[in-house]
Amino acid sequence: MQAYICDYTDFMKNTCHKSENTVESYTRDINQYITYLNDLGISSIDKTNKTTVLSYMAVLKSRGRAASTMSRTLASIRSFYVFLVNTGRMNSDPTDTLSTPHVEKKPPMVLSGEDVNKLLDQPSLSDNKGIRDKAMLELLYATGIRVSELIGLDIDDINIGMSCIKCKNNRSERVIPIGAKAVEAVMLYLDKARDEMALPEEKALFVNCNGGRISRQGFWKLIKQYRSSAGIEMEITPHSLRHSFAAHLVENGADINSLKVMMGHADISSTQIYTAFVNDKIREVYNKAHPRAV
Repeated sequence: MQAYICDYTDFMKNTCHKSENTVESYTRDINQYITYLNDLGISSIDKTNKTTVLSYMAVLKSRGRAASTMSRTLASIRSFYVFLVNTGRMNSDPTDTLSTPHVEKKPPMVLSGEDVNKLLDQPSLSDNKGIRDKAMLELLYATGIRVSELIGLDIDDINIGMSCIKCKNNRSERVIPIGAKAVEAVMLYLDKARDEMALPEEKALFVNCNGGRISRQGFWKLIKQYRSSAGIEMEITPHSLRHSFAAHLVENGADINSLKVMMGHADISSTQIYTAFVNDKIREVYNKAHPRAV
């Protein structure tokens, strides 16, 4: 079965062009499922059926797994079975008629404007690392790009003269404008810090202290560090600045279609979740201003 997993991983990377995080996540889910099958004494994937998958999902539920985790796990297993059927390794997909566990969508974590300013003011400009961190945070909030897209930027992807970046992912490429604060922070990084930090042949825009491309884990660490030093009580993630970018734009009148393009959403429904913040703002204004609102 491990040979099948290797073939599937290669398929996700080279044919589907899935992101590194998606490949890692799906592979981990499938390996855990295969471990479960081995524990049952099932040595061949074509010996599994709908009952096998349902029993595994029941085990996950008994272990207290969240509905979101179970939904992702089922998606991983289903994708693996589809691959096996399409490549002739199985005759049918046992997950074909299984329904996905209902996942209640939580509103995205959005920082207030005050907390964004606190976070972005944390990096010290007295050393190269602080200059780099300031540029990364400013650029992330200015553009709303994903963290994977931020760390994937090459030095040729930023155009200081045109105040924009070229953002590439596995599906598309888009050009996003950047504001004056972010331009200023990135210019300082390019002028003062990057050449001293980066290895000679490194193409990455943002590099770690060893001179290579900074990792997602490295960025996660600096977010936690600056959240703590800023005294921000709300739990935030690297994605929080992306959500804050979108919510603040919508609050200030940006139209949903333009935001969809900037964020690289494939479906407008992914962008529409940010309209809830506008509705909340309208309700707050109404309650404060209308003489008979309360």
